[in-house]
Parts: sequence; C-alpha cells; structure tokens
Amino acid sequence: MAGSTHEAPQVNNHDEFHAGNLEQTLQELQDIVKEHEDVLNKLRASPPTGREGQSPSATAPFDIMKTAYDELASSTPYLPFPDSVLPALVALRRTHKTVEETKAYLSTHNGSIQDTKKKLELAKADFSNQQALAHSLRGRIQSLQDGLANRMDMEPEDIARERIDELKQKKKTYDKERSKLLKSLGRFINNHLAGMLAAEELGGPVVGDMMDIDEQDLVAGFNSQGRVKTVKAKPGDDKRQRRIDEIWGPRDSEDGRGENHNRDEITAAGQEMRDLTEELLNSLSHSEGDNSVAYVHLLKESAAARFLVRAKAAQFHPKDSNRLRLIDFGRELDD
Repeated sequence: MAGSTHEAPQVNNHDEFHAGNLEQTLQELQDIVKEHEDVLNKLRASPPTGREGQSPSATAPFDIMKTAYDELASSTPYLPFPDSVLPALVALRRTHKTVEETKAYLSTHNGSIQDTKKKLELAKADFSNQQALAHSLRGRIQSLQDGLANRMDMEPEDIARERIDELKQKKKTYDKERSKLLKSLGRFINNHLAGMLAAEELGGPVVGDMMDIDEQDLVAGFNSQGRVKTVKAKPGDDKRQRRIDEIWGPRDSEDGRGENHNRDEITAAGQEMRDLTEELLNSLSHSEGDNSVAYVHLLKESAAARFLVRAKAAQFHPKDSNRLRLIDFGRELDD
C-alpha cells in the first residue's frame, strides 16, 4: 500500500509537466502567428508607393521582397524553448510521411520486382546452358586436338584406311537405322494408317477425322456426309472385290502375272501406301540432289498421296498435279 501511494504523485507530476509543455508550445506558436498577422496587417495598411501621390514603380515588388529578405536575414531565427515538444512533433510528422511514401513506393514497384525476378531466373537458366555448351565444346576441341596429335605420327595410307573404316561403320549404322525405320513405318501403316486411307478413298472422312475404322465399316460404305451407312453389304459379295480392283487395281503375283487375290480394302490401301513410299524414296535417292528428277508420276490422285502432302512429307509439282516428290528436308542440314 505504501508503494502504490508513492507512485501516484509521480505519474500526476509527469502528466502535469507534459501538459504544461504543450500549453507553453501552443502559446508560443500562437504568439508567432499573431506577430506575423500584425506585420501583414501593417503591410496591407501601408500605401503601395514609397511616396504619397506617386504611382508604384516597376521594381516595387522586388523592393518589397528585398526588404523582407533583409529583415529575415538580420532577425534571430525562431528556435523553440528547450522543453518544447515542437521538435518531436515535427520529427514524428516527417517520419510518418516518409513511412507512407515508402509503402506507396513498394506497392507500385511490386510488379517490377516480380518481373525482375523472372528475368533473373531466365538469365540463370541461360547461363547454365551456356556453361554446359562451353564444357561440351572444350571437350570436343580437346578430342580433336588429341586426334590430330595422333595423326601426325601416322602414314597417309594409314589415315586413309582409318577413314574408310569409319565410313564403312557409319554406313552399317545408317543401314541398320534405316531398316528399323522402314519396319516401324510398315507397322504404322498396317495397324493405324491403312484403315483411314481406305475410308477416305471410299468416300469417307479424311485421314485423322475418324480413328476407329474396322472392316465392317468399309464393307457398308459411306454416305455423302462421310458417315458409315447403316445398311451393310455381304462381305463375300463379288461387287466388293470388283470395287477393290477398280480403286487400287489387281495385285500382281510374285511371278509377274496379274491375279485377283481375296483382298480387303484395308490391305489394299496399306499396300498402295507402301508401294508409293518405296517409289518416292527410290526416286529421291537416285536424283542425287536434283529435285527436278525426283518426281514420281501418279496414275491418279490417291488418299495416300494427299496424306503425304498434308503431312508435309511430299509435295506436288507446281505445274502438274500428277507428279509427286518427297521433300528433301535433310539436305539443308547436310549443306
């Protein structure tokens, strides 16, 4: 109890002291405002000219400003008394203004910070790629230098023999890869492409518009809108065999005699695609880079030819739609 009664007068004294400082500061500011108001009233009440009856000169405003500056320079600047809270209030207002301006600046530059971070990430990724590329190039240069150093001690015949062996090995590798690609192409034609080619050839949808096509759909045929007809013909009908032979032609036997085999539309379309692809490849390889002689003459514009053109693997002759050639897209890389 004694301690609590002792602290109460200290708190009251501190509040009274602070209130007294505020009241003194306010009174001082009011006195300054009143002093300036009195000076302003005197200036307003004084005549506009230096001498009575004379009109104001052109330099009168500048004279007034000069007089004011001289009086201000000769007078003692206002300083608050030592216990005044005015400096603290000015500092607090300035700090608050600075904080608000900083917040506004950060909010307006938040987007630019995010963009800068993204650019920094891209720059880091590019730098990493450049480092990897530089490392690979250094390794390649070192290997070439080592190979050149080894060749300096070899005879010309040994260098030529080594080069021939390298070319033979590359040829074997290319032949192996070509065989794999041709087998993959054959499987793709048989398993996926042949049915869609047959459907397009028989008046159905374009290749790619209808993926699931079976033999029964081809037997039934398609209407004018490219949809499968509801009425289906008999699979063993002779009319169907004649239709296959009219569209794709009779299939030649191994001994060269033309015979009608019991084929379906999918098999015939796949065989036509393989024959056309093989003929185009042979023509391109025999052209030796001359595109003018790489064209193949077509008996008719088939679904297989249109598919190769749409896939940008082949192109028609600009003046003859019955001539087709493969696009030699690898020639630019070789050059």
